Amino acid sequence: KSHSSRATRFWNPLAVFLLLGFTAPARIHSTCSGVVCKQRVFANPEDCAGFGKGENAKKYLRTDDRVERVRRAHLNDLENIVPFLGIGLLYSLSGPDLSTAILHFRLFVGARIYHTIAYLTPLPQPNRALAFFIGYGVTLSMAYRLLKSKLYL
Repeated sequence: KSHSSRATRFWNPLAVFLLLGFTAPARIHSTCSGVVCKQRVFANPEDCAGFGKGENAKKYLRTDDRVERVRRAHLNDLENIVPFLGIGLLYSLSGPDLSTAILHFRLFVGARIYHTIAYLTPLPQPNRALAFFIGYGVTLSMAYRLLKSKLYL
């Protein structure tokens, strides 16, 4: 097997870990420890039914900025990591140079970790935008190299 294929077996699961293992616990923490459990903020009517009936339960039905921030960070990860996984897999199967492939994977994973931290902290712009564009640029670079190697562009 090629070296880039071995690198993909490490870096693609790491990207999945980011998606499931990094933002999901942050999401659970913000919902359970701080907002939902302590301040009784619920997004769905069925979730606040245990705290009263009718109008009494409706006062718990609202949005919270902290929960929304974590939700948006998670959605942003979904929008970026899923395409990376597909393109990264195809890219690694095309037999790229090992050091180039690892550089792509490391840059993407680092950019996504920094993006999540910048989103949840929140850090001032352009921190989050730079992290997004680095990750997006890596995905575009892999797609271009894949097309170039297989379609001889």
